[in-house]
Amino acid sequence: MATSITLSLDNLPSDPLLLVLSFLDFRDLNSCSFVSRRLNELTGHNPLWKRLCQKHWLLTETDKAQRGVTWKELFREYYTDLGRYIYYYSTLKKAWDDLKSYLNQKCPRMIASLKEGVREDELDTIEAQIGCKLPNDYRCSYRIHNGQKLVVPGLMGSMALSNHYRSEDLLDIETAAGGFQQRKGMRQCLPLTFCFHTGLSQYMALESTEGRMRSEIFYQCPDQLAQDPSAIDMFITGSNFTEWFTSYVDNVVTEEYPIIRDQIFRYVHDKCCVATTGDISVSVSTSFLPELSSVHPPHFFFTYRIRIEMAKSALPENACQLDSRYWKITNANGNVEEVRGPGVVGEFPVMTPGKVHEYASCTTFSTTSEYMEGYYTFHRLQNKEEVFDVAIPRFHMVCPPFRESMVRSSSVSEVSAPYNDENSSDTDDYEEGNMRGINIADPGRRCPRHV
Repeated sequence: MATSITLSLDNLPSDPLLLVLSFLDFRDLNSCSFVSRRLNELTGHNPLWKRLCQKHWLLTETDKAQRGVTWKELFREYYTDLGRYIYYYSTLKKAWDDLKSYLNQKCPRMIASLKEGVREDELDTIEAQIGCKLPNDYRCSYRIHNGQKLVVPGLMGSMALSNHYRSEDLLDIETAAGGFQQRKGMRQCLPLTFCFHTGLSQYMALESTEGRMRSEIFYQCPDQLAQDPSAIDMFITGSNFTEWFTSYVDNVVTEEYPIIRDQIFRYVHDKCCVATTGDISVSVSTSFLPELSSVHPPHFFFTYRIRIEMAKSALPENACQLDSRYWKITNANGNVEEVRGPGVVGEFPVMTPGKVHEYASCTTFSTTSEYMEGYYTFHRLQNKEEVFDVAIPRFHMVCPPFRESMVRSSSVSEVSAPYNDENSSDTDDYEEGNMRGINIADPGRRCPRHV
């Protein structure tokens, strides 16, 4: 028995009209006239236009009812305005809708900072102003929302340590155009984000020049060893705007990035990175800080957030207190460093049934990857002689892809002191404090504990 195939527009030949006409006998004018009338009727067949409206413009019956037009007229209306974005609009509109729906539940005040989309002629004006064409997917997103107001916290994520805070706003098109770069080393680069506290921005390359690919998105990273100030390395964060924005939204709405104090924190959590010892579970999430890292010299800064949780079902007599920590740190060269110390970030948390303790710390290393593992030592509150270890799962920290500057001077300064940071160091003594009134380290410098 032949397999039945559901008729779908996707199953139709690429040029059905030519296929139909190939079977016609053009000497039979009546048959030609009949087919012509039927094809004309099909062009106004509402179910076909409904599917196209739903597929490309994400329109609903409610949208149609509000406008009081047919599906064909509705499709034509949207295509006239947004036709050049037909391959991007549904993906980006869904990402924006998902993000707003999630934020409306978790941190609604952030939605108030979003700006309405811009008109097509306004984008054309910006292109004329900067003398460069904007990528179509970028233009499409800004037709939906023109970035956000310059506020804190920013839409594109935050990160905090005791004396360092970063929160990135998604720039509106006018502000972005004002920061368009023409200087050597950053030619034809448009800022996408901006952080008030660090001055950090993510940039998008509008042309393939100086070693960058068009539409590539990156953090700039000045080469601290080069003689030429225009030697700027890049930490790559996306190959195009659609990938960059939709992957970020996906991390937010799937709660890969946690909401902490009404802010999106860009910690990445591997769901397999959990270790349970008895009643206590330990999980780890990590984040790379480009503003405190450099390619030359190789200095990569990571922060990690640890969650220690005692099961609600634990017996009250199992209550315990953390005494010390042990870390085994292995870098990409296989070099191992062991670190022991009292407590965590100056604290000795007491764990009781159902209690959760979280803290953030940091580490630096000179290779492109490393991993850490270890254990905490606890004692029972009812019997201080009962001491036991709780495993910390192995977690990996990998530097994002980077590209070295093409204009880097071939002769690196030989007179400066040699850079030696072969091994990493655990910094659980480095407390995470309040984010207000903090002293900000210079972007691109070393971990504050080394300063």
